[in-house]
Amino acid sequence: MSFRSVFIAVVIAFGLIVAGFLINRARPRVETEQPTEALVRASGKCAECHVRQQYSVVHEYEMSVHAQKSINCLDCHQPAQNQKGQEHHGFVIVTKLTAGNCRSCHEGIYQEFVRSRHAAVSWAAVYGEQGLKPEQVAFSEQYQPGGVKGRAPHPFVTLEGVSAMTSGCDQCHSIGRPNDDGTIGTCTACHSRHTASVELARLPTTCAQCHMGPDHSQIEIYEESKHGVMFHAQESLLNLKVAPKQLTTKDMFVPTCATCHMSGINGLKVTHDPSERLSWFLAAPISQKRPNYAQTQTAMKQVCTQCHTTPLIDRVYAQAEKVVETTNSRVQQAQEIVTSLQKSGTLTGKPFTHPIDFVYFDLWHYDGRTSKHGAFMGGADFVQWHGNYPMLQKMVQLRSMAEELRKQPRGRAAQSGAGQ
Repeated sequence: MSFRSVFIAVVIAFGLIVAGFLINRARPRVETEQPTEALVRASGKCAECHVRQQYSVVHEYEMSVHAQKSINCLDCHQPAQNQKGQEHHGFVIVTKLTAGNCRSCHEGIYQEFVRSRHAAVSWAAVYGEQGLKPEQVAFSEQYQPGGVKGRAPHPFVTLEGVSAMTSGCDQCHSIGRPNDDGTIGTCTACHSRHTASVELARLPTTCAQCHMGPDHSQIEIYEESKHGVMFHAQESLLNLKVAPKQLTTKDMFVPTCATCHMSGINGLKVTHDPSERLSWFLAAPISQKRPNYAQTQTAMKQVCTQCHTTPLIDRVYAQAEKVVETTNSRVQQAQEIVTSLQKSGTLTGKPFTHPIDFVYFDLWHYDGRTSKHGAFMGGADFVQWHGNYPMLQKMVQLRSMAEELRKQPRGRAAQSGAGQ
């Protein structure tokens, strides 16, 4: 073979090799990169398809504690008790996971959750007993009396309609949704799918997905408080990933929502029932002490003592309970105005058909709640300008509106609200 033929063959071969490299470089990374050992161990056969279709899902799972412990996709996606599976490329799986899938490994945590107000009570706040089985209602009433039993759907379900509920209220209150498999709720509301991250659950922004806005403004109050200011200044210095039972104030020397309400810091008990440390029903129009008031307040104060002195803690609690007392008094006055109008026949008809209905509702549901939460969480502006001041303003409005309604001929108020 001549030199020329060899040279041409080498040039063509080199060109083909370079072209191959160029073509390969243009392919997506998810197609060219070899899966890591952790990826193979964590996701098994599922990753062969899903790494191309939903790379982020596989990557999140690869980084999870589940992956580190060799738990694969099927361990979570196989049908749990009372779940109907479907065939999927040779496997029988469920695509919509519930707390029933998680409880197979985390039964103790599920039992704490199902006793909490995050469970059936959360659902009943919107839909009442609807969809809940009698045994679920009875179970919830043991731990959260009055939260579910006999509760009717909220008037907004009808007044605002299905779309508002589906895209609005359901997005948070579905944490307590009754599932077809007999369980309640979903763990991914706080822990997210595939990452199942304790770090994510400890972030204030995770709780803020629901605990925000005028009716439950916990995140806004937290952001104003010294705790929130310090968290944003020192977040990079905190260890949000440490295992729950190993968490200390060296890891979390600034608290987040989970630190105070759920975490077992410095050896304290971990809980997935936040009400274990709450001593008042602050969300109610007129707040009452919880049945286990002394026990739950002691539990929360134990958390506080990990960073603060007892005299300071007792002073904060005493001041906050004074705010609850005065807020209750203002709401009671407002309630008496509306009740007197109803008893006299001056105000009739369905809820939320008269302007005065909305003023009263906003007074306790927005301003009253905000004032009480602000007092316990260190949000001075929310106690005053987002709490007491608008309550004062609305009390003047209520009295004026009530006086005008009394001047109207009997039945006129009912007519003005009819058909709305």
